[in-house]
Amino acid sequence: MKLHLSPPSGTPLVTAIGNGFVEVNRVRYLHSILVTTEAVQAWAVPDLMALTRDTLQHLVAARPELILLGTGAQHRFPAPAVYQDLINAGIGVEIMQTDAACRTFNYLASEGRRVVAALIIEAVNPA
Repeated sequence: MKLHLSPPSGTPLVTAIGNGFVEVNRVRYLHSILVTTEAVQAWAVPDLMALTRDTLQHLVAARPELILLGTGAQHRFPAPAVYQDLINAGIGVEIMQTDAACRTFNYLASEGRRVVAALIIEAVNPA
């Protein structure tokens, strides 16, 4: 699926989503990433089982309005204790499939919202 949006004033936006990858501003990522309205960074969470309080802790300090947690190709929920620190800090957390998180991020970022997309990009096993 191709998404064609022009980033307002340099905001990173998802430009394509596919099996095992996400493109942000036409740069392809094959590993999980954090996308903010300022930057993209690698995220050491290869799958939902690797998600821990520690892997989300630095997002508390960033103080976004909302974190969109993309759980991969399937909509799955982590244990509530994993993201409880975010809730306690008053940061909204929405959990959805990674492709839905990408679309929602683009929409909210284009509105100028302080949003983070925490995208789990699962490795594709060659057939």
